[in-house]
Amino acid sequence: MFGGAGCLSTHWPAVEGIILPYLENRLPPPGQHKLYFDYGTETLDALYEPLQKPVDALLAGKGYQQHQHCLTQKFEGAEHNEPAWRARIHIPLTFLLKN
Repeated sequence: MFGGAGCLSTHWPAVEGIILPYLENRLPPPGQHKLYFDYGTETLDALYEPLQKPVDALLAGKGYQQHQHCLTQKFEGAEHNEPAWRARIHIPLTFLLKN
């Protein structure tokens, strides 16, 4: 069992038809897990913000509080690639591993 998930440049191709219903039914109560999501604004990441917003809304509706149980961040100018992820990997690691 995992206590958290760190998702950089989260690719949500099936968010509406598959992911949201799954999360609606299977998401554990807040306080048991931490969830981190992020995305940039360039290349493939430029498509992710409208897909992330319904996930954030679902989390909020389930009682997940930003900066406590979950964290979503937008990185202006960041691309969907390893150098971009390397530049910010400290953020999800700090969030997920901090008590």
